[in-house]
Amino acid sequence: MTYPDATRHYINGQWVVPHSAQRKDIINPADKHVIGQVALGDAVDADAAVAAAHAAFESWSQTSVAERLTLLRKINDGLIARNDELAEAISAEMGAPKVLAHEAQAPSGTQHFAETIRVLENYDFEEKMGSTLVRREPIGVCVLITPWNWPLNQIAVKVAPALAAGCTMVLKPSELAPLDAVIFTQILHDAGVPPGVFNLVQGDGPGVGDALTGHRLVDMVSFTGSTRAGIAISQNAAKTIKRVALELGGKSANILLDDADFAKAVRKSIHTCMNNSGQSCNAPTRMFVPAARYAEVKALAAETVAQISFGNPGDDPVIGPIANAAQFARVTSLIETAQVEGAELIAGDSAKPAGLEGYYVSPTIFGRVTHDMTIAREEVFGPVLSILTYDSMDEAIAMANDTPYGLSGYVWGSPEKAKAVAARLRTGMVHLNGAGLDTAAPFGGYKMSGNGREWGVYGLEEFLEIKSVYGGAA
Repeated sequence: MTYPDATRHYINGQWVVPHSAQRKDIINPADKHVIGQVALGDAVDADAAVAAAHAAFESWSQTSVAERLTLLRKINDGLIARNDELAEAISAEMGAPKVLAHEAQAPSGTQHFAETIRVLENYDFEEKMGSTLVRREPIGVCVLITPWNWPLNQIAVKVAPALAAGCTMVLKPSELAPLDAVIFTQILHDAGVPPGVFNLVQGDGPGVGDALTGHRLVDMVSFTGSTRAGIAISQNAAKTIKRVALELGGKSANILLDDADFAKAVRKSIHTCMNNSGQSCNAPTRMFVPAARYAEVKALAAETVAQISFGNPGDDPVIGPIANAAQFARVTSLIETAQVEGAELIAGDSAKPAGLEGYYVSPTIFGRVTHDMTIAREEVFGPVLSILTYDSMDEAIAMANDTPYGLSGYVWGSPEKAKAVAARLRTGMVHLNGAGLDTAAPFGGYKMSGNGREWGVYGLEEFLEIKSVYGGAA
């Protein structure tokens, strides 16, 4: 298959040759084969993209809601039409299995554009407060930096509301998974996005990211990725007092109450944890169960994980490879550390599927994990679940909250008990009894899991400034 060309940038409505000649190989994690190269842009490229976005802001920010809706609908049509192409690129660049790529990863783009369209159709950018007219206006030039684990999802969840708000932008996708961003950019170009409104610069953090996040003409940075990188971006952006919206790491607790349906809860929780090879920031990676029922949970976990296939994405297993070499090394290292620290290995085999040479880690479950173990404290970002026990609900909640992260949480049990526990969890989101995500609801976390919110109306408002026009309501 011929993959998109990621060796050029898209600046001011045109595909351009990068200022820097540096490139990086794009590796298919399923077999470690090189499937292309990506440009490693530099500060000159970043400056050109920001200048284009800055020049386009005056006109784009003054467009009507109707004009922006027309454009968003055209983009959404393009995403639907090219879903399979996007899915194949995502599968190749980060290892998503066939069904996951075609039915979840790629469709997430249109999912967020459709929701943004719905929000924009009903959003009031002005309101009266006494004699004052309060206006919500586009914040300005936005830098959008996206990760490799859900690449199109994170692009769409930033670009759609930024366009809807009337902002202009520069997107820097992950250099490890840049192919879907090229197709996405082609879709925007074909839809008629005006020159300079959307710009794409390929590259890594040191080469392009630093130049973008510290640029004096940038008004906002929206970043999804590691907490470590989020801290560095915040420090760089602080020099010009930019707004910074961060969606970072997580170590989500999953509490099974004594009256939960354990067979359903364990089975569903493990599949949720292992989805996308465990490479989701909101994965329920810490399962808390009553100590008296540990043996039951252990048996259910072993039975469930034995039915989870993993292997070549083209064979459509439940789990594909880890997305890249660096993440593979981290995951395998943390698995080894857990064994050294005395966690009980319930399931997991270091052997790769026969005949495959990619970055494969079998679904792994550790039991009798104690709260102080590394595997219970650090985000693994791989197909690894830790099972901890508790003797009282207060103990379970205390352990769940004793983490620097606060992205998501999961509770299983009778509705009233589950809602009472949810109210005590220090997280931005909580799933009750297996409830899924809601595109209209805010997505984001507490503490070192980030700040700000994405999705729906809350995602749109991240890209808006508030202006009080005194006497304007008269």
